Amino acid sequence: MTQVLPEHPPRQRRWPWSHGTSRTSDVLAAIALFIAEAVFFAWSMFTSGMEGWAAQGDQDKIDAATLANIAWTEHFLYVLLALAGLAALSRAPWTAVSHLVAAGLVFTLLTGMQHEWDRTHPAPAPTPRAGYSPCYSGSGTCS
Repeated sequence: MTQVLPEHPPRQRRWPWSHGTSRTSDVLAAIALFIAEAVFFAWSMFTSGMEGWAAQGDQDKIDAATLANIAWTEHFLYVLLALAGLAALSRAPWTAVSHLVAAGLVFTLLTGMQHEWDRTHPAPAPTPRAGYSPCYSGSGTCS
């Protein structure tokens, strides 16, 4: 004689993206995280400025602090974009938008910092090739 196995009830596991986030908790999380990110970024910029100030004019130390700050800002931008992706996956639109706004601001600041670095540290001029001989006569027909 065969026995019928009872049917198991469906699993009640809920994934974060299976239902929307309430608007109140989404807005509160967006505001709190935006303020926390702004404070964290401002503190990082302050400590980087203090490292440059503590270098006492030693250009190598100032350059090292500036490059470390640029690298840190780039990694912070990646973290903001990852958090925006997680917020979008969790169906929290206000939090995702606040992370994208913060990422846009950090991207703008990072672009400015990199442009300033490139402007103050130009690439060296190329060296002339081995067979080059400058013409000082002004006629342009030197060989």
